Amino acid sequence: MAMNSLPGPHNITRSVLDNGITVLVYENHAAQSAVIAGSVRSGSIYEDRTRSGLAGFTADALMYGTQQRDFDAIHEALESIGADLSVDAGVHKTGFNGKALAEDLPVLIDLLGDVLRNPSFPPDEVERLRGEIMVGLQYRQQDTRYRASRAFRENLYPFEHPYHHSTSGTLETVPTITIDEMRTFHQRYYGPDGMTLVIVGDVNTQEALDIVQRRLGDWRNPDQPPAPALPDTPAVEEIRRASVTLKGKTQSDIVMGVPGPSRFAADYQAASLANSILGQFGMMGRIGKEVREKLGLAYYAYSRVEGGFGPNPWSVSAGVNPANVQLAIDSIVNEIRRLASEPVSDEDIEDNKSYFTGHLPLQLENNEGIAGTILSMESYNLGLDYLLKYREMIYSLTKDDLLAAAQRYWNPEAFVLAVAGPDEG
Repeated sequence: MAMNSLPGPHNITRSVLDNGITVLVYENHAAQSAVIAGSVRSGSIYEDRTRSGLAGFTADALMYGTQQRDFDAIHEALESIGADLSVDAGVHKTGFNGKALAEDLPVLIDLLGDVLRNPSFPPDEVERLRGEIMVGLQYRQQDTRYRASRAFRENLYPFEHPYHHSTSGTLETVPTITIDEMRTFHQRYYGPDGMTLVIVGDVNTQEALDIVQRRLGDWRNPDQPPAPALPDTPAVEEIRRASVTLKGKTQSDIVMGVPGPSRFAADYQAASLANSILGQFGMMGRIGKEVREKLGLAYYAYSRVEGGFGPNPWSVSAGVNPANVQLAIDSIVNEIRRLASEPVSDEDIEDNKSYFTGHLPLQLENNEGIAGTILSMESYNLGLDYLLKYREMIYSLTKDDLLAAAQRYWNPEAFVLAVAGPDEG
């Protein structure tokens, strides 16, 4: 994708409505579709820690009925025009995504406005949804990968921290969440202030802005509170191990890690590049090469920097034969120690820089990818010129930058380790 055709300040229109909704429109006439992506400022960070799952349950229920449309009417309206719309709660925000033919953008925005503003929480539908959530939670209790991930987060973050909890809730909390609680949560936290809406596709910018103004411009919630601050994340000062025993399983899953950089951190890109070398690039980086290919200890092995609005994990995950758990852990720790103690090679850093910049156009091949990228640019205050500066930003990183990022977040003698499998490994 040529530089002048990348989304940027010259071809993205950004407008803030009187009620606080930020709308970004990017015209792409290569396809006949229109895609929407965005978020409202509600999520599990707003729920009482003893009501885990309330934000997620509330968001899931929005598509099950409104004051104007029941469940069937919502989904028939979408199916009749071949459109999609979904709403899903995260920790900090509740996100939404939709797609329709460009000519049906008014219908899509109208449905979005209806489900965000006017949910009815019909009891029969809420109970059906509760049953689906419970089945999912029960199924995950026997999933070693899920149980290792949950144990990892519960030991990395204290109970009062929202990152300790699953947005899906638990088998104990979900049955106790009431419709009144969902309605109160919605009335309090859903509103236009802090909402972002991105529209990408075969649209006219002014017409798209007018559609949003007509359907969402009169939304008000004077009681909507500001975003709360995250509580502090205590440093990990020793190896903290958690084990989950699931009898009868033939695989053990390992998750190990530390609090990583937020997307706002100055060294986020350096950490991401270092992480790619550690456990992403070329069949999962050094960890994949050493643990999976060379030693044959893992079915899968990779590392991840989650980023986001706060210090989400920088973690390593692996699935291994239960007999090889400790060998795999030791091998992974060796690679972490190497990353945090010596500069990466010229070949490693150049290959990964080339991959990062070469992969960018692939993310922008369709309207969904463009919309998601523009939403990230807005959400994390990256600036409308972020994509134009991206190559220069990546190529300005040095081996010392990557080493400093690895050393800032990782200590090979202090991390959280969770193992779930047929025994404690």
